[in-house]
Amino acid sequence: MRAMILEAPGRLLREVDLPVPEPGPEQVLIKVHTCGVCRTDLHIISGELNDPRLPLIPGHQVVGSVVATGGLAGRFAEGDRVGVPWLGTTCNRCRYCLSGRENLCDKARFTGYHINGGYAEYTVADHRFCFPVPEGYPDLQAAPLLCAGLIGYRSLMMTGDAGHIGIYGFGAAAHIVAQVARYQGRKVYAFTRPGDAEARRFARGMGAVWAGGSRETPPEELDAAIVFAPDGALVPTALRAVAKGGVVVCGGIHMSDIPSFPYEVLWGERTVRSVANLTRRDGEEFLALAPKVPVHTEVQSFSLSAANEALEALRSGKINGAAVLVVGK
Repeated sequence: MRAMILEAPGRLLREVDLPVPEPGPEQVLIKVHTCGVCRTDLHIISGELNDPRLPLIPGHQVVGSVVATGGLAGRFAEGDRVGVPWLGTTCNRCRYCLSGRENLCDKARFTGYHINGGYAEYTVADHRFCFPVPEGYPDLQAAPLLCAGLIGYRSLMMTGDAGHIGIYGFGAAAHIVAQVARYQGRKVYAFTRPGDAEARRFARGMGAVWAGGSRETPPEELDAAIVFAPDGALVPTALRAVAKGGVVVCGGIHMSDIPSFPYEVLWGERTVRSVANLTRRDGEEFLALAPKVPVHTEVQSFSLSAANEALEALRSGKINGAAVLVVGK
């Protein structure tokens, strides 16, 4: 099979030919149709997340069809279309797993980080952590649901019943979150790179009632803010924009250091919290909700061989919505 591999942090991915993997007892072998390109992939490839399996096949927003199953993998049959998310497996017995917080499991392993992912023609995945892909979503449009959608949904749920929500960094997750928030009757205020008129137009098209630069003051106080951009300096900025009792949710897996800020910015029972990974319950809830909204994913497609090009486009802010690799059928 063809695959794009990372051999060392900081290097470009290299296209290679590898044997098709064989599924273990609780795994399914998946013929990859599409795989989303995520900012987390950038953090892994650049070495900002420093515990990858090497050499590594990245990619954790995988849509494909089951072509073989292990002896204990009974949830799916050959021919089923499945999605593979970031959370690849957990211990299923620690205090986090047993209390519905498997996203915090110390022994969790993640797709495209500890486990080879979807930048390849075939991949294997634990059947217990795969999801059926909702009908009505073509493979290309389904891929971003598996991470941008799931992490965005978990981040949105962290805001409680907030009616006015600011989103800092309007990329793949944000454009999905905005649609869900609008469906729920909330108002979305989008914060983009300064001077990026196209990003602001895109945000308004996704349902934002206001769009401005990341350091601008919104026209109304926010009840909550979600920071998807990996810029720690935006946390104090967001705190200044939320009303007393508001929450700032950090939705990324990696962020630059948060600078010091005066206590008065936090005072008033404001909260800062992070989102770590996802649970299978998040996946089940969001994938049931997405067709009801209905969530539309704006996608720019690339071939598997053009994975480096897709990553660079994402890094430089040239993607409105999500980048997705088209691998095969």
